[in-house]
Amino acid sequence: MQKITSAFFLAATLLMPFALAAPAHAEIYYPWCAQYGAGGDGGRNCGFSTLEQCRATVSGIGGFCERNSFYTGPAERPAKRARQRRDD
Repeated sequence: MQKITSAFFLAATLLMPFALAAPAHAEIYYPWCAQYGAGGDGGRNCGFSTLEQCRATVSGIGGFCERNSFYTGPAERPAKRARQRRDD
């Protein structure tokens, strides 16, 4: 009986970190995609932070830039700046 109890506590101790671990998140950090090729029939790269980066990449090789449909924006909005009262 003691062997079974010891085995149970050993297994519980080894598996506890996996049970308490946070789930993985697949966050999309890049809001712009480049569609390569003159007619959009080439590859696709959704790894651009700005529209300017995307346009610089497709210039000369053909293609266009568009918004990444999987990008949802930052999870939290930045805090608003406090308004300063003006005493006139």
